[in-house]
Amino acid sequence: MIVIGSDHGGYELKEYLKAYLKEKEIPFVDIGCDGQSCDYPDYARIAVQKILSGDCEKGILCCGTGIGISIAANKYAGIRAALVSEPVSARLATEHNNANILCFGGRVTGGALAAACVDAWLEAEFLGGRHAARVHKIEPSAY
Repeated sequence: MIVIGSDHGGYELKEYLKAYLKEKEIPFVDIGCDGQSCDYPDYARIAVQKILSGDCEKGILCCGTGIGISIAANKYAGIRAALVSEPVSARLATEHNNANILCFGGRVTGGALAAACVDAWLEAEFLGGRHAARVHKIEPSAY
């Protein structure tokens, strides 16, 4: 199950991606927003809680640029949120970083491109090995 959420700046892209996930029959839960002005850290927190609790395996978050919501999500231990804007980075976010949240900027990334990124991210597998050692080094317990 994928959790998907956004602030008002990422709302239209979130809605596009929801339709895309539905078309591909990928289960998801929408945590908001409804398009009204709101704060991205609130939606990052809700998404993170769904992942850390085990209710959802992965997440997709959108804000105006993707920067704020990715920073907010990455404040939580166990979360690896990757801000991407093209499919190669999305694939590598899984293969090298084991990213469990993909972030987008609704004002800078179009729907079709974001959908291609989602496909690349979901189709890839974490490679482990030397990448697992690196991912371990970015966990808060490593500091």
